[in-house]
Amino acid sequence: MNSITLLQPQKIVFGEGSMKELSKDAILEHANRILFLVATPLLSNVRELVKNIHFKNKEIHLVEYKFLGEPTFSQFETLLKENEGFNPEVVIGVGGGSVLDCAKLLAALINNSQKLTEVVGIGFLNGRKIKLICVPTTSGTGSEVSPNAILLNEETQAKSGIISPYLVPDACYLDPLLTMGLPPKLTAETGIDALSHCIEAYTNKFAHPTVDVYALQGIQLISENLLKAYNNGNDVEARSALLLGSMYGGLCLGPVNTSAVHALSYGLGGKFHIAHGLSNAILMPEVLRFNLSANPKRHAEVARALGITLDGTDEEIALAGIEKIEALSKACNIPQRLTQIGVTEAVLPELADIAMNVTRLLKNNPREVTREDAINIYKKLL
Repeated sequence: MNSITLLQPQKIVFGEGSMKELSKDAILEHANRILFLVATPLLSNVRELVKNIHFKNKEIHLVEYKFLGEPTFSQFETLLKENEGFNPEVVIGVGGGSVLDCAKLLAALINNSQKLTEVVGIGFLNGRKIKLICVPTTSGTGSEVSPNAILLNEETQAKSGIISPYLVPDACYLDPLLTMGLPPKLTAETGIDALSHCIEAYTNKFAHPTVDVYALQGIQLISENLLKAYNNGNDVEARSALLLGSMYGGLCLGPVNTSAVHALSYGLGGKFHIAHGLSNAILMPEVLRFNLSANPKRHAEVARALGITLDGTDEEIALAGIEKIEALSKACNIPQRLTQIGVTEAVLPELADIAMNVTRLLKNNPREVTREDAINIYKKLL
């Protein structure tokens, strides 16, 4: 059994209404300056929270996260310049994955001699002196428990990852009630993103028993509850299950991470500004078909976690699992073809070039992906 390092917040609070407990967190007791980075729909919730008696005599800086789509290098640099003068002792991110990623990077880079471009990649961040708390409001990225932050590089038209133990939050609060207002489209796309984290972790070249338990449980929770939450956004049990499944996916990202589905999606996000979850939803079935031969048993076990009870060979069971993913995606009205989101055959070589540069993820894939392979996968989805 290979060695592995598991990283997660020191404190994880999960449950309905847990957001209300945030003001009592020990991290805040001795902090005088607290910066909240908040998604617009949650501003009223946070304003109500900061009125709490536990925040009296503290300087609160409430920053509305206004970026549309995935944040770019230049947008984050602007956010950093606007807020480094406040010199917070704690940064609290409240929102979806992009909000949390920016909050994590603010906590790491405010008053840090390192520049953003110097910390891109794995293990380049030199530390973090500011405390960090994350509160997710979507069930997708798992950023609240992961060491990852992702920004869009305008120059390369691809996403860049900053991966570091220093980006793991000190605490996170997972309150399913905060996800109740998520529209059906975002529920579906973020849910499939979380599902892809779990599936890619379990079928990963570096899959490990200590992470497998998270991955399989996440697959089961998400596959059983995504359509329920899509059809009824007020189903708190389904929302809770999705949020928990997303957290499990996030716990897979540090020690194992994703592979070719995410690598091939990077160009779609960078060049076409397609939402991350939507890109993964379109790509995942075809990438899994490509990968299946590398480890049929693992792919069959994924299918079992998805609820497949078919008797047959590992290949037959695995293919039924892939069809289950496609059926779930269709039931949530997610486009199935690249042409539906404006991608033409002419740009496939460029998309493949972008994907080939995402070596930190491609190295994890159970089967080697060449540039020609990438183009062929894209072609099958036109």
